[in-house]
Amino acid sequence: MTKKNSPLVGIAGNIGVGKTTLTTRLAERLGWQAYYESVIDNPYLSDFYGDMNRWSFHLQIYFLAHRFRSQTEIFKSNIPAVQDRTIYEDVEIFARSLYEQKYMSEQDYSTYCELFQNMVEFLPKPDVIIYLQAPTDVLLKRIASRGRDYEKSIKEDYLNYLNGAYDEWIARAEKEFTVLTLDAVAKDFLNGDDDLDELIVEIKKICG
Repeated sequence: MTKKNSPLVGIAGNIGVGKTTLTTRLAERLGWQAYYESVIDNPYLSDFYGDMNRWSFHLQIYFLAHRFRSQTEIFKSNIPAVQDRTIYEDVEIFARSLYEQKYMSEQDYSTYCELFQNMVEFLPKPDVIIYLQAPTDVLLKRIASRGRDYEKSIKEDYLNYLNGAYDEWIARAEKEFTVLTLDAVAKDFLNGDDDLDELIVEIKKICG
């Protein structure tokens, strides 16, 4: 796997947990480049939430391609960066969960995993993954408050499943990456400067 000289922080967590907010605030305070997940301009999201069986593979390929492009830009620029969602979540959380829940066929899942493995060999690891946790009821409230039409059909059981998938993945990821697990309810990264200051101290300790 490629080595990146400048620090790279990945923000991981379920839909609505606050990844974008934390990415923005960290990038502003640290003076680092922020890289965001392609959501607003994603042509498959609305179709996916309407028919997950039909559009799961298309959606995941789109996300993977976008994330790979962002990772490549991060590596080539060689400047400190904060990334909203890591590329590992694409395969470990979303594609895996869609396959396990029968929304993605075995053939599509196998093809997706092979493509991911071929791509990730060329990418640097993040110095630290910050995993944000929140219960499903909090996620639902936050998703509703941002008022995105395509998210109105997100089901509670889907978010529950993803929360479980995240916990299982983090248990595996801690053997390979440096992971900071944070309670996204107890920590207020939108308005809580003290919480943000504490996190920045931890990041600087890890990244040097």
